[in-house]
Amino acid sequence: MFPWLWCWAPQFHFPWSGSVAQQIEPNLGWFFGAIPPESGNAAVERDAFGVASYGKQLGLISEALLGLSGRGAVTPAQANVALDRLEEIRVQIESLKDKHAAAALDSLSTQLEALRLSQPAVFELLAEKFRLNAP
Repeated sequence: MFPWLWCWAPQFHFPWSGSVAQQIEPNLGWFFGAIPPESGNAAVERDAFGVASYGKQLGLISEALLGLSGRGAVTPAQANVALDRLEEIRVQIESLKDKHAAAALDSLSTQLEALRLSQPAVFELLAEKFRLNAP
């Protein structure tokens, strides 16, 4: 179309027409948000799921168990490979737990320092409470 005729070329957008945006990445927030606080740390669970899904972990455990028991189609060599992979996953997840604990310690330290500076009396009450409950 000629550029000087743009005013005679209107664009119509009917319902369900036009540009479309789609998010491909799955949103698993509902899954990890359903973890009760007494069952574990949802953030650690989410990161552990990124290392190896629950199905992958259960599959490796099943392979190792069947291979070591000799009651399945899994050979002992395959069971040893599964055990090695499980150990790698365990080390990675322990590293994630350490990182989360360090981040929590950092956050708590910052909050306690702010409380000590802004409300020293409340800080002292809190400190005394934890001194009494210390193991």
